[in-house]
Amino acid sequence: MNLPNKLTILRILIIPFIILVYFLQGVIDKGMNNLSLYIMGVLFIVASVTDYLDGHIARKNNIVTTFGKFMDPLADKLLVITTLVILSNIYYTNNIGGNYMWMPFWIIIIFITRDLVVTSIRIVAISEGSVVAAHWSGKIRTAFTMITLSYYFFVMPFNNEVINIIGIIMTIIFAVLTIYSMIDYFLKSKDVILKEF
Repeated sequence: MNLPNKLTILRILIIPFIILVYFLQGVIDKGMNNLSLYIMGVLFIVASVTDYLDGHIARKNNIVTTFGKFMDPLADKLLVITTLVILSNIYYTNNIGGNYMWMPFWIIIIFITRDLVVTSIRIVAISEGSVVAAHWSGKIRTAFTMITLSYYFFVMPFNNEVINIIGIIMTIIFAVLTIYSMIDYFLKSKDVILKEF
C-alpha cells in the first residue's frame, strides 16, 4: 500500500476517535473546560493535513490509484459531516441565558446536498465518457470549510459576543461558498447533464 492511501486510511481511522472524544466530553472536561473541543480540533486538523498530503504526494509521484480515487473523497465527506453533526449538537449560552446551537443543522443539509449533486454530476459525466475536474470554487470551499470548523473548535469556546458573531458570519460564508460551488459544478456540466432533456 502506498503512502497516500495510508494517509487516507489514517484520516478515516481518526474519525471514530473524534466521535469518542465527543461522547466522553463530560469526563474529559472535568479536568479543563472545553478540553474535549480542543482535542477534537487537533484531531480534525491532523485529519485535514492528511487530506492535503495524500493528494499532494499522489500527484507529485504519479501514484494515483483507483482505491485512492474512491476512498479519498469518501474520507473527506465522512470527516466533515461527522464534524458538522458534532458541532450542531454543541450549544453556547448568551448573555441573557439563552442556549443556541453553534452550528445550525441546516448547514449539514446544505453540505450533504452539495456533495450529492456533485457526486451525481461526476457519475453522469463518467458514464458519458467525460471527466469533471475539480473547480476552483470547490477548492476554495474546502479550504474555508477547514478554517471555519477549526475556528469553532478553538475560538468559539471563549464564547463572547464578538467571537459568536464572527462564527455566524463564517458559517454564512461557508454556506454561500458551498451553494455557489454546487451551482458552479452544475453549470459547467449542464451540457452533459441536459443533453437529452
